Amino acid sequence: MQFGHFDDAAREYVITTPHTPYPWINYLGSEQFFSLLSHQAGGYSFYRDAKMRRLTRYRYNNVPTDAGGRYLYVNDGGDVWTPSWLPVKADLDHFETRHGLGYSTITGERGGLRVATTFLVPLGENAEVSKVVVTNTSDAAKSVKLFSYLEFCLWNASDDQTNYQRNLSIGEVEVEEATPSGGSAIYHRTEYRERRNHYAVSGVNEPGVGFDTDRDTFLGGPYASLAEAAVPRAGVAQNSVASGWYPIASHAHELELAPGESHALVYVLGYEENDETHKWADDAHQVINKEGAHALLERFATPAHVDAALERLREYWADLLSSYSVTSTDPKLDRMVNVWNQYQCMVTFNMSRSASFFETGIGRGMGFRDSNQDLLGFVHLVPERARERIIDIASTQLPDGSAYHQYQPLTKRGNDDVGSGFNDDPLWLIAGVAGYVKETGDVAILDEPVPFDNEPGSEVPLWEHLVRSLTFTRTHLGPHGLPLIGRADWNDCLNLNAFSTQPGESFQTTENRTDGQAESTFIAAQLVLYGEEFAGLAELRGLDDVAADARTFVADMRRTLLTAGWDGEWFLRAYDYFGNPVGTDASPEGKIWIEPQGFAVMAGVGVEPGEDGVSAATSPAVRALDAVAEHLGTPHGLVLQHPAYTTYRVELGEVSTYPPGYKENGGIFCHNNPWVVIAETVVGRGDLAFDHYRRIAPAYREEISEVHKLEPYVYAQMIAGKEASRAGEAKNSWLTGTAAWNFVAVSQHLLGVRPGFDGLVVDPQIGPDVPSFTVRRVLRGATYEIEVTNSGRRGSRAALVVDGVAIEGRTVPYAPAGSTVRIAATL
Repeated sequence: MQFGHFDDAAREYVITTPHTPYPWINYLGSEQFFSLLSHQAGGYSFYRDAKMRRLTRYRYNNVPTDAGGRYLYVNDGGDVWTPSWLPVKADLDHFETRHGLGYSTITGERGGLRVATTFLVPLGENAEVSKVVVTNTSDAAKSVKLFSYLEFCLWNASDDQTNYQRNLSIGEVEVEEATPSGGSAIYHRTEYRERRNHYAVSGVNEPGVGFDTDRDTFLGGPYASLAEAAVPRAGVAQNSVASGWYPIASHAHELELAPGESHALVYVLGYEENDETHKWADDAHQVINKEGAHALLERFATPAHVDAALERLREYWADLLSSYSVTSTDPKLDRMVNVWNQYQCMVTFNMSRSASFFETGIGRGMGFRDSNQDLLGFVHLVPERARERIIDIASTQLPDGSAYHQYQPLTKRGNDDVGSGFNDDPLWLIAGVAGYVKETGDVAILDEPVPFDNEPGSEVPLWEHLVRSLTFTRTHLGPHGLPLIGRADWNDCLNLNAFSTQPGESFQTTENRTDGQAESTFIAAQLVLYGEEFAGLAELRGLDDVAADARTFVADMRRTLLTAGWDGEWFLRAYDYFGNPVGTDASPEGKIWIEPQGFAVMAGVGVEPGEDGVSAATSPAVRALDAVAEHLGTPHGLVLQHPAYTTYRVELGEVSTYPPGYKENGGIFCHNNPWVVIAETVVGRGDLAFDHYRRIAPAYREEISEVHKLEPYVYAQMIAGKEASRAGEAKNSWLTGTAAWNFVAVSQHLLGVRPGFDGLVVDPQIGPDVPSFTVRRVLRGATYEIEVTNSGRRGSRAALVVDGVAIEGRTVPYAPAGSTVRIAATL
């Protein structure tokens, strides 16, 4: 069952009913100001940091779901409704939400009145701007009253939800009924009198007939819901001024519309900062210096200004997405690759795992591991910002090569609450840097001075950070020669040193036993893959001896994985604190885990190619992947491990706390499915790789949206596994490493066009379902047009003709910037 459809020409997803199985959202903003916006106008806005600079309130875990947003109440001759359906929930004659790239338009129609609101965060602005167009579609004149509504958050979103004894006394606003640009504005200035120099402004471009800034006055008392709001029902604003309690912003307007007539209004929610020496407009320090807000409101004083900003935003995204595109016979493949997967990669670049409808933006900042992986999906889109992100990430690394697991984007300091000790973190820095250098050729970044723990004076070249990353892993090995796991590896819920028996304590941050020897085959596979990348970077610096040393260690780890890390038909997952194997056929539960199977084969472990380049059917790599398909496969993707745990295993930690089939306990944790996709291309089985890809790709799941529940245009972190009571149901959409890894899998391995250190690699492996396709790739200033003719035969590898000349191998040397290179690839 579908609740909308893709509009590929417009690059929009069109939702045609408010009654989706869960709120389907979009992200507005691509620089410093961001908004989360549901198809029912729910969500919130913040500047840079969803915890420390939140402008508006949203109530997670509420009844009904999606409580709080930016709403517009309509009073049409006494008929009160909201075009977004929520919060009033009056039946609509027509409803449509169009989620586009950085903007959304919500349209509701009732009783001969249509109201369409387009929301966006314009480029270069710290503001959410919305244009409302009200159209009388009836054959009679209408008198319409409009009441906007949003509720201010008192900046620190954590304190805002906990410290009521203070917060309910400090709310302050200013009201400006006539702004220089001809409208009116409400200013949120809580704590501005003391330590803050920032404020929020909610403005409209036309003078109104009243305002409200006190929530209880607007609603009609503390027991009224947003659906029952008294001011819109009475049709008269109360001009209330908040003093403590709950400050809001509501602007009232009256419109007289002839049949067929339309009227447009522009609303602006902005963030402004003043220099400490220019905070006030008066000597008594009672009136905010509003120069910044006035300039902002002037820039959006007319609907035409909004239209121009929207056009610039469309052009920005069109240009951004032009660096990689595919044209094939599969429209679902094309829309995922060309638009929605890359768009989600940019959202994860901006948000990491901090702010979604499943992450409150309070408990987490940017992830060290997360951000390095996310970079693999967006580096081709914004390489200069990827460079900045790498420096930010590396600056939080600790001197011994380990790293803070998370850091706050506003302060760029590591989060002490979580700390370090996740032993996969260091190697992800090598992955991120290698991906950036391959994309850009910017070897100079390795000489960039970068501090440890952001301590001034500790700066060393970025290369030294990579050396310490690798050294940390090499020097933290267990009794089997495999890397020690620490608090956890990639799987945060595999906690082999925690032994937690206290309800409510964190498995990751509780005291871990330091005398344990718990080891990770995943980190071992990671070391093989990124140890080789490290060697490639060393060679670019002329450090051949360093590269050779790294490759020697990598070769040793390959052998260790195939001996101490091998269970007979698949790779073990780990050794626990007591030295017992995890992920072995001898166990009744948790026999086989997905992570090392995919990652080890990605790294080439156990591949053993035959004379024709095809892996032997009995190779460890193929046996491991066959075991994945047999034990972990479902119609909805590959589960993380099988069988799921049915009792709490204190020696394994959080993974066994979830009911069977959910999250890390037998759920389809989508992040690691693309590792198997890539692994299948390594062994030449593109048909199986593409099958795995399609099972979790949202566009291919659109027709079962009533089962999937979440947005059919972006990946979810998790889909309930085969042992769950609601198999196929997704959770945690948008902010997941699934986005980056699936783009890497489909663009670089299924379609097979990827940057290398020495040239562009063209090595498609997608099976017979896509017999031909064309990829356009812009890389290092040159444009590559690759036409692929695909037999679909297993193990067939491409023969390349470059600008009419056949070449050996599958690596095309980089062309000068400005060149266009035409490549014919035949499998």
